[in-house]
Order: sequence, then structure tokens, then C-alpha cells
Amino acid sequence: MKSLYKEELLMSDLSIKDIALLAADAADDKKAEDIDVLNVQGLTVIADYFVLCSANSDQQVRAIARAIDEKLSEKGLEPKKIAGMDDARWVLMDYADVIVHVFHKREREYYDLERLWSDAEKILRQEDKENE
Repeated sequence: MKSLYKEELLMSDLSIKDIALLAADAADDKKAEDIDVLNVQGLTVIADYFVLCSANSDQQVRAIARAIDEKLSEKGLEPKKIAGMDDARWVLMDYADVIVHVFHKREREYYDLERLWSDAEKILRQEDKENE
């Protein structure tokens, strides 16, 4: 399987964009669907990048969130907060400048964050990866 983010990075080499792409790569490793990385710099003060992805079950939502946490922890990055793991319908992972949203498909469709953040630059879409 091709990696969304191919380079091996050391923590000191990580840019904020690198962190977002690394989270997207970890989600892809767990078969997340509809992975998007949005550059929200200048649109909000809460983060510079959003990573959004979908899963087909509560178990997959948890597995994706754990994989992202593990991959970023390997680089020395710990979240300020992880919310939603118990219900596993929408897990929010706050890495300060990068916020990761792992949705159950129904919640992703309902909340439609891409519409809310339609002015954001799309850095990565999963279908871009599939066309490589």
C-alpha cells in the first residue's frame, strides 16, 4: 500500500503540515475513508490544520484514533485532549495546531464540516492518493 506521507521524520523535522499528513497516513493504515486534510490557517484561531476521516463502525473509529495517537506518539507528540472515544461516533483529537476528527460515517454526513470550512484549502483528499 502506498503511504499518504512517505518520509520517515524525526520530531525536530516535523512541521505542522507534516503532523497533519502523518495523522492522515495513520488513518489510511486503518482503512479510514474520505480522508481530507484542510488548511484552516487564517480562518480560525483554534488550529492550522484539520484532518477529517470516516469509519464504518464504532470499533473502526476507535482503531483509527488509536493508530493516529500511536503514530504521533512515536514522534514525541501527545494530544492535549482526546474526546469521544467512549461513544466512538466522533472522536476529536487536539494536537494544538492540528485537530483530527475521526467520524462514524453517519456523523460525518450529518455535521458536514467540509461545508462549514468550505473556504479552507484542501491539502489532501483520499482520492488524490488513489490516483497516484
